Amino acid sequence: MINTKMLSKIMSFLLGFTALFMLLAGGVALVYQEIDTALYPLLKSIGITLIVALISAYYGRNAKVTFSRRDSFLMVTSAWVVVSALGMLPFLLSGSIPDITNAYFETISGFTTTGATILDDIESLPKSLLFWRSLTQWIGGLGIVFFTIAVLPLFGIGSLHLIAAETSGPVKGKVLPRMGVAAKWIWSIYLSLTILEVIFLLFGGMNLFESVCHAFTTISTGGYSPRQNSIAAYHSPYIEYVIAIFMTLSGINFSILLLAFSGKIKKFFKDTELRWYIGSMILFTTLITYILYARNTINFGIEESFRLAFFQVASLHTSTGYATADYVLWPTVAWALLTLVMMMGACAGSTTGGIKSIRLVVMSRMSLNEFKTLIHPHAVLPVRINDHPISSDVKNRVLSFTFVYIVLVIFGSLLMMFLGVGFTESLGCIISSIGNMGPGLGAFGPAVTWNALPDSCKWLLSFYMLLGRLELFTVLVLFTPNFWSHN
Repeated sequence: MINTKMLSKIMSFLLGFTALFMLLAGGVALVYQEIDTALYPLLKSIGITLIVALISAYYGRNAKVTFSRRDSFLMVTSAWVVVSALGMLPFLLSGSIPDITNAYFETISGFTTTGATILDDIESLPKSLLFWRSLTQWIGGLGIVFFTIAVLPLFGIGSLHLIAAETSGPVKGKVLPRMGVAAKWIWSIYLSLTILEVIFLLFGGMNLFESVCHAFTTISTGGYSPRQNSIAAYHSPYIEYVIAIFMTLSGINFSILLLAFSGKIKKFFKDTELRWYIGSMILFTTLITYILYARNTINFGIEESFRLAFFQVASLHTSTGYATADYVLWPTVAWALLTLVMMMGACAGSTTGGIKSIRLVVMSRMSLNEFKTLIHPHAVLPVRINDHPISSDVKNRVLSFTFVYIVLVIFGSLLMMFLGVGFTESLGCIISSIGNMGPGLGAFGPAVTWNALPDSCKWLLSFYMLLGRLELFTVLVLFTPNFWSHN
């Protein structure tokens, strides 16, 4: 049986956190004197959120102190859905996004760190709502569930099931013996990187408000910008390099970053997935730099070609989605390579989307072993990650995930085309949504919003954003009869 009372009790804490962060946006509204346009709608939103939190807490009183794996899957999925539903209220009540479909799309795109937007005039929004929009991505970056890690012991239950359901990647390594301690250290790194980026952006001439907003959405690899033209609006190579470097850092597994912060540099650089990720960054940046410099009719210089290539590869490899150029206008082979980068993703255990580098490492080594087996049919050839053989269960999970990922991309693209969207646009939007990227292809490329999509497509893509953020199976298992069975 599902422990609905305990789920409701934990949900009340999540909603309390949500209301607290809305209050921060309310403080920004006071600073900028946005009383009628933003402060009152934010206060109403906080009130509604707290009422729902109190109802949840009341229902969850006297809950049994048990928390199964099944409860974890339902908790994680419902957390993203419910928090997004209440998180859209500031947009809806202020009239900045007046209809539910667009308001929910914009909000779940924020919390899942996808970054796709329906706003055709971003800069017309009150600054406090732009701050809330960026903050949704920073909150969603390491996962809403991480906020509860320190709270769960108060209920007398462990957090391992929640971490397993929410975090990405087939291999869940423990850097610290206690998961709660690790979560707090990782949050410290997350906050430190955010503050550090704010400082670097201030040195580049960006104002404090926009520096904070961009730091929120860079470290979370979300990609929301308070400017309609994204990073291209600043015309600053320095800002582009700073953001590209921080995007690259944010694509690294935060557990591995914890090794670097704790002084274990040799172990940090020996990590198999990290080396694959950095290697693919270098490879694709080099290829696209060559294409832009030698084969492009716009005649980019070598430095500009490198900067454009590095920024866009970092943006799409980490599923951030910032843009400094409309890459759809580049030579076809360049944006085809970028589409491949979109599907690959960065490291597991980071805030990024996509298939993830660790899965690509496992599949490449499995494929290599198949060639070796043809020559030495009786050889025992284990797949090793960081010098440790991985189990058959892990290999099966990698293959299952990749197969389901590809099937979902094909099915979603066909469904989008059935709903009246073109092939290139359908494929781009689906890959972007399930990979939590933001920009698509064709008519919905990096220079265009997704406002023109039919409402039915926006709900479909919202679902795909949730699928991608929670690694497919956490959501899909809810649709199986066995999940709801009493046995």
